[in-house]
Amino acid sequence: MSSTTLPSELYESLLLKLVAVLEITRDNEGVTTPQAKQKLLQATNDFRNALSHAKELALNIPGGEFTVEEQDDVIRMLEALRDRKRARLLQFSSRDVKSSHTRNDVKMEIDSMASTPFGG
Repeated sequence: MSSTTLPSELYESLLLKLVAVLEITRDNEGVTTPQAKQKLLQATNDFRNALSHAKELALNIPGGEFTVEEQDDVIRMLEALRDRKRARLLQFSSRDVKSSHTRNDVKMEIDSMASTPFGG
């Protein structure tokens, strides 16, 4: 897995892990028995570890250190660069290409070897 790829399964599992904790606390016997307490502890730790891992991954996303305003600034700069390049391309493509030679003035030498395959 790439370092820039976020495992969506991890984020999807967070809700299921939280629901598991809530179901244990709302169970008919609650958390009065040692087995129920152990089950709740295990489910809570599982949720906490998954949440911690998800936070760590989210904090380490490249560019994640930028604020929303800084990200907007970068987007505006990139859009301006794109627009300038498009304008230059449009300007270049609308130019007439002129040559100092006319078609009749240009004499081409045809090399008969260019189309002959090598024997070999």
